[in-house]
Amino acid sequence: MAISATQVKQLRDQTGAGMMDCKAALTESDGDIEAAIDWLRAKGLSKAAKKAGRVAAEGLIGVATAPGKAVMVEVNSETDFVARNAEFQALVSGIAQAALSTDGSVSAISTAKMPSRDETVEDALKGAIATIGENMTLRRAAIVEVNPGVVSTYVHNAAAPNLGKIGVVVGIASEGDTDKLAGFGRQVAMHVAAASPLAVRQQEVDPDVVARERAIFAEQARESGKPEAIIEKMVEGRIRKFYEEVVLLSQTFVVDTDKTVEEAVAAADDGSPVSITEFVIFRLGEGVEKEESDFAAEVAAAAGTGGS
Repeated sequence: MAISATQVKQLRDQTGAGMMDCKAALTESDGDIEAAIDWLRAKGLSKAAKKAGRVAAEGLIGVATAPGKAVMVEVNSETDFVARNAEFQALVSGIAQAALSTDGSVSAISTAKMPSRDETVEDALKGAIATIGENMTLRRAAIVEVNPGVVSTYVHNAAAPNLGKIGVVVGIASEGDTDKLAGFGRQVAMHVAAASPLAVRQQEVDPDVVARERAIFAEQARESGKPEAIIEKMVEGRIRKFYEEVVLLSQTFVVDTDKTVEEAVAAADDGSPVSITEFVIFRLGEGVEKEESDFAAEVAAAAGTGGS
C-alpha cells in the first residue's frame, strides 16, 4: 500500500525516529501506526545493544524531592552534547521522579513506571538510546528519608532545575520549623559540595581509609629518624588533623567560616534539637574510566591510510 507523507510525519512525531526509518516501518506494517512503532522499537533495541559496550561517563545528576524524602540519580551518556539535550534532561528528571516511589536501588528504579508514561524506566532508557543514538545507563541512585525533619538538596552548576554535574542530598532531623530547617539544610548541602567530607561523624569514617592514612603518616614520620614513641605521637596528631579535614561536623563551615559545621548545627537549634543524619554526594562520572581515543589515528584509519 502507498504510505503518505502525513503518516510518516505522524510516526516521526511520536517516535523521534528518522524519516526513512519511519517510512520503512510503515511499509513493513501496512500503514499500521502502532505496529510501526513496535517495529521501530525492535529495530532501536537492536541498535542499542550494539552501543552497550561504549563508555558512558557524561550525563547528568538528577534530584527529586517529596516531604521528608529526596532521591538522587546519575544517568550517564557518552557525550556532554547529549547532556545538554532537552529530551535527555526530561528523561533524567522523569527517572528521578519515578525513583521517589522506590527504595532507591537501581533495580527497583529500573522497573518503576515513568511519570505520566505507561513504560518503565528501563524501557524509557532503551527508547532514548534508539532515538538519540548514544549509550545511556542509570548508573547509581541514593535515597535519604527523615522523620521528623527535612531532606535538603543542592545541585552545583545546574544545567536545568534539579539537574547538574554535582548533586548533594542532606538529611536534617528536627521537630523545628521546616522552612528554616530546609534553608539550613541547603547551606549544609552546599558545604558538602565544596568541602567533600567523607562522613558526618568521626566514628563513621571508613576504618580502612583511616588505616591507610595512619600507615602513610607513620612512614613519613619514620623518615625523620625519631624514636618510635615520638613517631606514635606524631601519627596521632596527624590523624586528629585528618579527622578535622574529612569529618563534616569538624570542618570549617564554608557559609560562616567563624564556625565549624557542628557549631552551625547547634546555632540552628531554635528550641528543637537539630542533627545531620546523613549526606550523599554524587559527582558525575567519578570512578568511571573514560576511553581516550586518538582522533588523528581514527581519521587515518577511516581514510584507509593506516596512519602513515
